[in-house]
Formats: sequence, structure tokens, C-alpha cells
Amino acid sequence: MDAEDRLGNHDNNVNDIENEVLLDGNGFERHWSDIADKNVTFKEPLLSRRRNTTSQIAIVGANVCPIESLDYEIIENELFKQDWRSRKKVQIFQYVVLKWALALLIGLGTGVVGCFNNIAVENIAGFKLLLISDLMSKEKYFKAFAAYAGCNLGLATIAASLCAFIAPAAAGSGIPEVKAYLNGIDAHSMLAPSTLFVKIFGSIFGVSAGFVVGKEGPMVHTGACIASLLGQGGSRKYHLTWKWLKYFKNDRDRRDLITCGAAAGVAAAFRAPVGGVLFALEEAASCLISLDAYPNSEQPNYLACSRWRSALLWRTFFTTAVVAIVLRAFIQYCWTGKCGLFGQGGLIMYDVSSAAASYNIPDIVAVLLLGVIGGIFGSLYNYLVDKVLRTYSIINERGAAPKVLLVIVISLLTSCCSFGLPWFAKCIPCPTTSTVSCPTVDGSGNYKLFQCPSGYYNDLASLFLNTNDDSIRNLFSTSTEKEFHISTLFIFFAAIYCLGIVTYGIAIPSGLFIPVILAGACYGRLVGRLFASISELDMGLFALLGAASFLGGTMRMTVSLCVILLELTNDLLLLPLVMLVLLVSKTVADSFNKGVYDQIVKLKGLPYLEAHAEPYMRHLVASDVVTGPLVTFSGIEKVGTILHALRTTGHNGFPVIDEPPLSDAPELCGLVLRSHLLVLLKGKNFLRDGVVLTGEEILQRFAAFDFAKAGSGKGVKLEDLDISEEEMEMFVDLHPITNASPFTVFETMSLAKAAILFRQLGLRHMCIVPKAQGRPPIVGILTRHDFMPEHILGLYPRIECHK
Repeated sequence: MDAEDRLGNHDNNVNDIENEVLLDGNGFERHWSDIADKNVTFKEPLLSRRRNTTSQIAIVGANVCPIESLDYEIIENELFKQDWRSRKKVQIFQYVVLKWALALLIGLGTGVVGCFNNIAVENIAGFKLLLISDLMSKEKYFKAFAAYAGCNLGLATIAASLCAFIAPAAAGSGIPEVKAYLNGIDAHSMLAPSTLFVKIFGSIFGVSAGFVVGKEGPMVHTGACIASLLGQGGSRKYHLTWKWLKYFKNDRDRRDLITCGAAAGVAAAFRAPVGGVLFALEEAASCLISLDAYPNSEQPNYLACSRWRSALLWRTFFTTAVVAIVLRAFIQYCWTGKCGLFGQGGLIMYDVSSAAASYNIPDIVAVLLLGVIGGIFGSLYNYLVDKVLRTYSIINERGAAPKVLLVIVISLLTSCCSFGLPWFAKCIPCPTTSTVSCPTVDGSGNYKLFQCPSGYYNDLASLFLNTNDDSIRNLFSTSTEKEFHISTLFIFFAAIYCLGIVTYGIAIPSGLFIPVILAGACYGRLVGRLFASISELDMGLFALLGAASFLGGTMRMTVSLCVILLELTNDLLLLPLVMLVLLVSKTVADSFNKGVYDQIVKLKGLPYLEAHAEPYMRHLVASDVVTGPLVTFSGIEKVGTILHALRTTGHNGFPVIDEPPLSDAPELCGLVLRSHLLVLLKGKNFLRDGVVLTGEEILQRFAAFDFAKAGSGKGVKLEDLDISEEEMEMFVDLHPITNASPFTVFETMSLAKAAILFRQLGLRHMCIVPKAQGRPPIVGILTRHDFMPEHILGLYPRIECHK
């Protein structure tokens, strides 16, 4: 939502805007006079010191860019109705088939990308680690460190350069951006093809560089990008377009496809198809109830939200099932040895089903303790990530070169820790009962030789000098009670905890799942060692429960995380304990702060609408937050008047009012969108007299798909219009493109109720109408900005004390 869309009733003439502007907590302009009151104590985001007088901005990835709202509402105008009357059953059937076909393509594409990522990471990191092992076995320690640090530095520089110079929006996890999109927020580069390219290859090089990051978060963003690319009919910029996708030129269908893509990303990252569906519904599309089409007839559905949920759930489940089949096919193929160093370990599956899952009262106490520890550590982790992101933003805003330099510094720090800390660990004799070779010389494994003599292994090197997936597999390994020394677990936990915090926020694609799982598994084993004398649970199961507690403390998800962990570890018998530890950790952490993704959404300045209204909204009514003069059009308006309004304001919605002689009294005809006005003016369908068009004339002059929403950057712009002086005096009939049934509420409706309605219906504009007759037919328009706490507290700084 840009400044053009702040309020349909704001007249944002650039000549009237003051010079000094401060962005509020969601990237919105606020004049200095708005914050003069010292009682405004809300938390400022990263953008609080930026000046912006033309558009709303937010941080997408590591890129500062303008944002705008999405149009989930069905535009019921005369053109829409005439188009539906002319539709044939074959076209409706084609629409439904294409929806399922796109779900299939999203699943295939995301599954293939997931396999490619895993194979690439396993081979690149594998060859690097084999080189280090070979040099260490020859006691060429300095050469080994130089080779290790050099490889990491080269890979990190490539990943950072891709992000800094090609697609800054690809930096970070991507899950906050996907959440924001499904909440109704769009940005030009959020799901662009260039972002998809950098997300794939940047993630490969970043994970291979040994950073304490995962490729799971980026896979969610990758799946959403693939869905967006298909949903908007390809990319005109890169000469990849498909005209047969013309049915999906609207934000409602694209939202559903991107939900499928996000679920497919989780399924590809964790081999967890059911977990992917639940993740998309719980984290990405939580509480999103919107207008949509019946799955079989595509007629507008206003009330049957359960039908929408069911249809989307089925397509999402189908998409993740396709991903699971693709992953299984690649695993079978790679078992034949045709994928280089890639083996079972690449597509992560931490099987702990071999351990007995029987437990008693002391085990329940241990699980409760893990939940409390996870909640405390998780909330502290979120707090520190918040502080680090604020610090890095100062560096990242200075340009591409400082972003790359920061990545280089973190890479050197990570290499020094990973290679240097194992020197402080004692060599441990190889277990005589081990079923695997000890020490492990080639490939990954539990027993790294490092500097130890034959017959011994370095347990800390077994964790540091492995891929992150293999390190988790080592910590989750069963029947290995004393494989890792207590001091080793303390050192590795502290290092991963700190490195995970300082690494997130640099200009590379980076996920939070893997660092959190690694750290949680460490203190899970430590608690297991503490309860070893009275507990019946295996150390690998304690590591799993520790990872679950830390995930619950940081992510604040319950159902989806529980299912993802069970699918990852193949142990359904542990379900009660996983549920318990997640509930405890989330409850403890919620008493300190919000989940990490919620914090990052807020931090980036993305105007995210919560599912609930703030308590102080109950003390206000809808008209209390309506400000500024109202910009309206007549049903038949002069071209020059429309063009002047488009040039001098930035609104994306304008009320259309019919006045005599078109009506007996002034009445609200509906709402017309800025994008539709631009298309109308571009086509120059002008009238020399004020004659209203009939239905047949509408279809002759216009085509429904002329007003369909274009992809990112493809729509008609104001600069594209070429209107002569003669045409400026002509008229244009706005009735055919005016939404005749916009959502309206009385000015006396409580702001809390209006906020819930606005969010649940996925609106972009909400018209406020007077309760009494004899007044103008519309009081104002509410947009997303008007429901932001910062905007409300700016207008009423003392109302927060009345919660």
C-alpha cells in the first residue's frame, strides 16, 4: 500500500505536503506535528528515520521499496456482470481445470528446485569438507584452515553479490514477506523472477559457505515465487509469457496459488507434505477469510467461507503431495550413486523411530523443563535478532558494497569458530560397539578425526565440520548417550546460538529453522544428561524435544511444527511429548515478546493487519480516523478532471457519486479503481455528450480482460497517457467500471468491529457512509493505513491508556 493508497479521502497534492516527514511504525508518513505529544511511546521500526514524500516504503529482503495493498475484493461492475452473462460452461470448466493444473505445476517446480538445492549443497559442501579432511590427515593444519576459510569466503561472496547487486529482496528468510503478501501487501520485487533466481542460487552458496543458516525458509519464498510466476502468466521482462493464463489476472487467484507455493516450499524443505499444508494455513494464511469463487461454478461466494477454506485446502494438499512424490523419485534415483556426494542425508529426514519412546513421570518433568528453557531462550533469541537487524540496517542502507563486506566479516568469523573451537575439545576413544566406522575419514559422519590420533575422534569437529543437516542428524542419533561430551554441547550451543543471531540479517538468503533446531538439540541433550539416571528416554529423543521447545519459543507455532517434526523424525509415539513441549515453550515465550516472524514483519515496516483488534479501538468509531478532504467523481466525468485528480493525488480508489439529473438526489454509485481509470483513459473511450452506455454497448467498447490486473510493473502508468487538449474537454462514463457494491459501514460502527471486518474480508477500501439522511452520501474511505496502531495513536496519543 503506497501513499497513493493511504486514504481514498486524502488529497495528497504534492504541493501541500510539508517538507519534514517521519515514517511511522509501518512505513507510513506522519508529520512532525503528529508526534509532538511526548506520550506517543510506540516502537519505531527500521524505517523510522527515512524521509519519503511520494510513496509508502518497507524493507523487502534487504531492499527498501514502495509497497501497496492487494485487491482481494470482487469488483462487481457492469462490465463484470455482462462478462459473466456471456460466459459458457466450457470456459468455467477450463478455469477450474487450470487451477488444478497450476497446483500440479507448482508442486513439480518446487519439488525439482528442492532436489536441486539439496544436491548442489551436498556436493559443494561435501567436496569442501573432503578437501579439509585430506589436508588434516596429512597434518597440514594451516593449509586446511586457509582452504576452509577461502572456500567459505568465496561461496559467501558469490551469495552476497547476487543479493546485493541483482535482487536485494531475496535476502533473509522470505517467510515474513510471504506472510505480508497473503495478508494483502504487495511490493514490486517481492516475488519477482530475479528474486526467485537469487533465492535459489544464493541459498545454495550461502548454506554451502558454512553459515549457520538453513535453506528451509528460503524454500518457502521460492515456492511462493514459482507460484507467482505461473499465476501472473510469466514475465514479460524476461520474455516468458503464457496467454492461456488470462483467467488468473486477479489477486484472489494469485493469493491461492502463492499459498500453495508456500506449502510446497515447506514440503520440499522438510519432506513434510502435511506439515507444509498446516504451515501455510497456520503461519502464512492464518485467519485469512476472503471473498472467492465456488470451486465448481466460480460464482461469487460472499458467505460460505468454509467452502473457500475447503477448496484451498484440497489444492494445497494436492500440491504438497506432488512435491512428496517428486522428492521420493529423486531419492530413489540418487541412491544409485548418480548424484555425486548426495545420499540419504541430503533430503533431510532424522529417523529416531528406532529408539524406545516409553516415558514416565521424571520424563514429563524433563519435558516441562525443556519447554520452560525453550521459551526463555526463544524469547531472548527473538529480542537479540531484533537488535541485530536494527544494527545491520544502518550498514545495509549504505549500498551494495557494505552489504558484501558485512557478509565477508561474518564468513570469516564463522570459519574461525568452526575450525578453531574444535581444537579445544579433547580426543575421545572410538566406541567399540559402534555400527559405523570410527573415525570417519571420508564423507560426513558422527566421528570426525580432525587432529586426533587413529582410534580417536573429535566430537566438536563432528558437529562443526559437517553440513548443518548432518550435524542435526548426529545430535538426533539414538543409542549415543555419551558420544558428545558435556563441555562440547555447551560450546556448540553457545557458538550456534550467537552465530545464528549475528548471521540472520546479512545479505544472503537465510532460514531460521536449522540454527534453532541445532541449538535446541544441544540443550536437549544436556537436559537428557541431567536426567539420565532417572529417565528412560534416549538422548536422541531429548535432542528432538529440545529442538521442538526452541522452535516453539521462537516461531510460536504449534500444530504445524508438531506435524513437521513428526514427519521429519518418523516417530509418532513421541507425539504427546512434542505437543506438551511446544505448548509450554510457546506459553512461556508469549509472556515476553512476539514470534520471530511477527517481529520481523513489524521491523521491516510491513503494515500487517492482525486477526484481532487492539483494545483501544473499542473506544473509537469508524469516522474518528477519517481525515483529509474527499476526492470524488461524478458518474459521467470530464476527462480533464479525472486526469488532474490522478496527477495531484495518489489514491487507488475514488468514490463515484451520481447527482441530478442522473439521480433524484446525490447517491453513492460505487468505487472506481485507479488502475481501471488508467486503462479507460488509455483506450480513449470518450464521449462528447453525457450519455450512459447500455449493456450491449459496454461489451462492444470494452473487454473484461482489459481491466484484469497486470503482473508486477506491467500495468498502465500515468506517464503512458497521451491526452490532447481537445480530449481533456470530453467526457467518460465511469459506470461500466465502477464497483457498484463496495463494502460500506455506518460512521458509527466501532473501529474494532470495522477492523475485524476489513481484515477478514481482505478489503483494500472500506466506504464510510453517514447514518443520517440529508448529508453527502459518503463520509470517507478507510484503508489499511487507518487501522495501523501508529496512525491511530498519532491521532489520539492518550487513548492507549484507556485499554
